Amino acid sequence: MEPEREGTERHPRKVRESRQAPNKLVGAAEAMKAGWDLEESQPEAKKARLSTILFTDNCEVTHDQLCELLKYAVLGKSNVPKPSWCQLFHQNHLNNVVVFVLQGMSQLHFYRFYLEFGCLRKAFRHKFRLPPPSSDFLADVVGLQTEQRAGDLPKTMEGPLPSNAKAAINLQDDPIIQKYGSKKVGLTRCLLTKEEMRTFHFPLQGFPDCENFLLTKCNGSIADNSPLFGLDCEMCLTSKGRELTRISLVAEGGCCVMDELVKPENKILDYLTSFSGITKKILNPVTTKLKDVQRQLKALLPPDAVLVGHSLDLDLRALKMIHPYVIDTSLLYVREQGRRFKLKFLAKVILGKDIQCPDRLGHDATEDARTILELARYFLKHGPKKIAELNLEALANHQEIQAAGQEPKNTAEVLQHPNTSVLECLDSVGQKLLFLTRETDAGELPSSRNCQTIKCLSNKEVLEQARVEIPLFPFSIVQFSFKAFSPVLTEEMNKRMRIKWTEISTVYAGPFSKNCNLRALKRLFKSFGPVQSMTFVLETRQPHLCIQYEVLEAAQLAIESLDGILVDGICIKVQRPVTELTLDCDTLVNELEGDSENQGSIYLSGVSETFKEQLLQEPRLFLGLEAVILPKDLKSGKQKKYCFLSKDWKLKGRHALTPRHLHAWLRGLPPESTRLPGLRVVPPPFEQEALQTLKLDHPKIAAWRWSRKIGKLYNSLCPGTLCLILLPGTKSTHGSLSGLGLMGIKEEEESAGPGLCS
Repeated sequence: MEPEREGTERHPRKVRESRQAPNKLVGAAEAMKAGWDLEESQPEAKKARLSTILFTDNCEVTHDQLCELLKYAVLGKSNVPKPSWCQLFHQNHLNNVVVFVLQGMSQLHFYRFYLEFGCLRKAFRHKFRLPPPSSDFLADVVGLQTEQRAGDLPKTMEGPLPSNAKAAINLQDDPIIQKYGSKKVGLTRCLLTKEEMRTFHFPLQGFPDCENFLLTKCNGSIADNSPLFGLDCEMCLTSKGRELTRISLVAEGGCCVMDELVKPENKILDYLTSFSGITKKILNPVTTKLKDVQRQLKALLPPDAVLVGHSLDLDLRALKMIHPYVIDTSLLYVREQGRRFKLKFLAKVILGKDIQCPDRLGHDATEDARTILELARYFLKHGPKKIAELNLEALANHQEIQAAGQEPKNTAEVLQHPNTSVLECLDSVGQKLLFLTRETDAGELPSSRNCQTIKCLSNKEVLEQARVEIPLFPFSIVQFSFKAFSPVLTEEMNKRMRIKWTEISTVYAGPFSKNCNLRALKRLFKSFGPVQSMTFVLETRQPHLCIQYEVLEAAQLAIESLDGILVDGICIKVQRPVTELTLDCDTLVNELEGDSENQGSIYLSGVSETFKEQLLQEPRLFLGLEAVILPKDLKSGKQKKYCFLSKDWKLKGRHALTPRHLHAWLRGLPPESTRLPGLRVVPPPFEQEALQTLKLDHPKIAAWRWSRKIGKLYNSLCPGTLCLILLPGTKSTHGSLSGLGLMGIKEEEESAGPGLCS
């Protein structure tokens, strides 16, 4: 049964007069949000960022809404609608998208082991609820329709290009003309700049992921007559990721100056024979190692050598070498929307050559290197205008349509359709999705031309592969699998969560005089926030009060404000009940206050209607305010007398402690779990035993270990990476658990610092 929810209202406003940088605000409680979009500031260097708050009631984000964001992250606003529940600014400055899926985990895992999930909750600003998963969670998230889940997606077929595929084109709109102009260019103009090399993930000196890379020592001055060398490498998949198995280097005259097979250092999992042509039989007698070809390549290249390749960044990473002067033909022959033409396509259209023929086992690295070199020479000889006149985009689109056996469609219309999947969006820009998972996992994506699936034996192997493979793909989904809670343990965990939250939101105050003014005391304690119950305790020699607050912030504010004060000449103590569930309460409160979602926001009590009206009608008076959360009572429809915002205007307040999605979830926990504060809850015997023996597969231990491991992996991602952590929840005949999502964009300073989990 769906839990009862509080009503919400929204009060959007535009504030253009504010020149102060907006304070970031995260609200708490299931609440009514007044969200103001402040006019975007113009920083010196634009970078991708997310909106301060999520535009969604109860902070529940559906799987379709997740898909909206992922598609927008791939294509941007000119191609697909903006996500309805958040804002992503400067999408074109995103470098990668990485989605971590923790199958078997739920929102209950996260808050039951909140302290153990320290690395992840500190790293990610946004948290949101997910509905219980369907049987095809991953397919839902990437937007695959039912017919696309059953089998393979359409595959591209290569074939002769008909002459009538060419269409008229305005040369000025061609991306090659827009980048290079219409006149012929020299060699130096075709070199990738350092900024471009950084954008396209070329290995560069000083970067953390290139610490053990070898420099070619080519540091001579470059001129238009500097020598070109075509380079192509073949790789296999090992226990440590992709490793080199063959290198071919071709000089300008077409002479092959280096063609070597290489024995990888680590155990080979897949020879990738269909691409590399390398088999176990071919590689068995080889003794040449990576260091040997590195030494040979350094000796061969002159100081002003220019390396030419197709997706050359992958070749240099396989070689573990850094070279400053490069031309990449996949970027030289610029395509619309950042897509790339395949080498086989360019060879056929530009040079009239058939390479990578299907009747041959794998690719010929020497033939590919020679073709790459010829493509670079053709560009330099004939210039951008000649290339633009070929109308490569129309030829490629026609070929793809013919290969799929479809009628031509308007690409923009297809992408705007709500049923378009993330895979189709990636395919439209010539990019691939990486999917890493365990072999035994049930949930997986169907095979397709632009989905590279790597199956591993364990979570540990998934993690190791992720470190190697994620930098090579613009979009990655990494799936870990954990054992779900048993029905008995789930029920017990739910009970304890509800009880714990009740107890830490309850305070005992006293002693008071027997002649105390009870009405005045009630007013005093109600001034800190909404009270669920207030009981006069007469069991003690002198009277005490037991106050149970609706929100944790109210209880904490009462303790901080009243503990130790004099009331009628008596020094009172204000404290929480002491039980096994509140023993670490001080630690928990400190961690909640330091949570990235609560930083920059404060809780205010005693908010009057006049204050609210002024807040909503005259927002320019509150400089720096970006949003306000105004909770509303479900039964009466009236707004409550507390709120969450980012400044204090002579009202009682403190830093926020609770994320917005948490209260609605707690209200949905089983009501029968309530008990008198202090009553002992005994964990199931099997859980006690597991904790005593510190079994690594216990949920508490798993949460701590994998939060740290994934946190370290997140720290290693390149800046500008949109990262999502999804705990999908669980669904079974015994009941369902809602999921949880964490989201953020990796910042430069996170890469430079020691890291949250170091």
